[in-house]
Amino acid sequence: MKVAITGKGGVGKTTFASMLSRMFADEGYRVVAVDADPDANLALALGFPKEVYDSIVPISEMKKLVSDRTATSEGTFNKMFKLNPKVDDIPEKYCKTHNGVGLLTLGTVDTGGSGCVCPEHVLLKRLCSHLILQSKDVVVMDMEAGIEHLGRGTAQGVDAFIVVVEPGERSLQTYRKVKKLGKDIGVQRVFVVGNKMRDDEDIEFIKSNLEDGEALGFVHYNQSVIDSDRANQSPYDVSEETRNEIRAIKNRLLEIEAENKRNK
Repeated sequence: MKVAITGKGGVGKTTFASMLSRMFADEGYRVVAVDADPDANLALALGFPKEVYDSIVPISEMKKLVSDRTATSEGTFNKMFKLNPKVDDIPEKYCKTHNGVGLLTLGTVDTGGSGCVCPEHVLLKRLCSHLILQSKDVVVMDMEAGIEHLGRGTAQGVDAFIVVVEPGERSLQTYRKVKKLGKDIGVQRVFVVGNKMRDDEDIEFIKSNLEDGEALGFVHYNQSVIDSDRANQSPYDVSEETRNEIRAIKNRLLEIEAENKRNK
């Protein structure tokens, strides 16, 4: 199972990604959680101790690694470099593991003037491609509000694109944007998880803006989950009710995957 999770900032996508990762791990799957959001905080949501979190260096900031794998000098960009760097050993070497989940923090490429063709960017895209197309692990990617880390072939290898939304028009605009971007590169289905639901009206509002079959499930507003961030706890550990709601979503994902395999 390869899952890419996105959504507008503040909707709870990192909370959802962390809980889904923990759940798969608790059920015996080998799980790699990929923090592909520039505002990286998946480690804390997974329950990593602060000292481990503080020691994490994103892949894009490992200058020697980038230089070695792309055959370029540190600090250069828009020069000649390898477009197919070796990445298959990176997950095992650089994953930090806690609560049964291996975490890879990608980081972002923010070198002025580098644009989208630079060694760091090529390495990250190649690594994502490896994780999606060749890894035998469950992969859960926590992404920013887009699919920039994924190329056409890689995106088509993702089993589920999930947009986390809350009951509001701005959040649904992000869903429509991701759906269009996905369609442009051949992704046929984008699913939605409604988060922070207060009542049936919120659920119906989201359903009314989706096509049939797009809603994977809904997670109700839970103050304990909100407060877990302030207490530096993994949200997975604080609410059985929320775990049960996410378990239902996870089971629906597995049902869809099984249906896809039967139809191939």
